[in-house]
Amino acid sequence: MPATTKTPATSADFTRETAALAGGAIFVVGVDEVGRGPLAGPVTAAAVRLDPARIPPGLADSKTLTAARRERLSDWLLSHAACAIAHASVEEIDRLNILRASHLAMSRAVAQLPADFALIDGNRIPPGLPCPAEAVVKGDATCLSIAAASIIAKVARDRIMVDLAQQHPGYGWDRNAGYPTKAHLQALLDLGPTPWHRRSFAPVHNILCQAISITS
Repeated sequence: MPATTKTPATSADFTRETAALAGGAIFVVGVDEVGRGPLAGPVTAAAVRLDPARIPPGLADSKTLTAARRERLSDWLLSHAACAIAHASVEEIDRLNILRASHLAMSRAVAQLPADFALIDGNRIPPGLPCPAEAVVKGDATCLSIAAASIIAKVARDRIMVDLAQQHPGYGWDRNAGYPTKAHLQALLDLGPTPWHRRSFAPVHNILCQAISITS
């Protein structure tokens, strides 16, 4: 990993992974998702299996890192760790609800890697996982494998939203990643929803209902 002038402090460690390995697991992965709150775009999950002998300095919860630092760590992890990325689509979010869609994306990510134990960020274990798992509240801040997954998922989803912003200009997705900022909400009113907007989310649903009432 290239040296940087400053690395963020982190309280995340390898304790939970070490305990799982001591308990007989061979392939331990950390899992996290990003994109529950946005009004548009998929929800994205990542699963990461770290080599304890090759953990990059400054690995921490993605929310505590600058965008540039996240990008560098994501690129390093994709080259030096076992990583998988998966999504649940807007249609799946609207059909299942955001929690179930997030769990679906997590299960899809884990299924792409050899894994016999998963450390899941949050307080619930997704149904349908291909291996036993432990839910870790605030795992992205305390567990290095989950922190790594949070970085991979965040960078992957941000890149998707930057690409979608080129296809659907005006909503600022390259800056807000689909979250309900004031500018995004105003664009929804001015431009209307796109196919990438989540119809089941109240701000989008309400605008659609207003449009129907005006035209009916």
